[in-house]
Amino acid sequence: MFARKIRVEVISREGPRPCPVAWLDSFLMRSFTGRSAFDETLPVADGEMEASFQVDLEALRIDMQDWLSRKFGEGEAVELQLRELGKANSS
Repeated sequence: MFARKIRVEVISREGPRPCPVAWLDSFLMRSFTGRSAFDETLPVADGEMEASFQVDLEALRIDMQDWLSRKFGEGEAVELQLRELGKANSS
């Protein structure tokens, strides 16, 4: 649906793992940030989402980390890495 394919990983002591699609859905389907650009996102699968070019990935990462830490972090901070697939520096 959207032009950009984004890989979303949770960074932990055990290493990176795909962010659960339920977490992505929980954040992306809520309209609480006041940032209309985040409306242009779509969770696809564990660790995968799509986004328009209007979405600032760094702002999205910061807001997602904050909210996911409070919702799913169980007292710990959730650290995320977002990478646009198809870019030269992505795998």
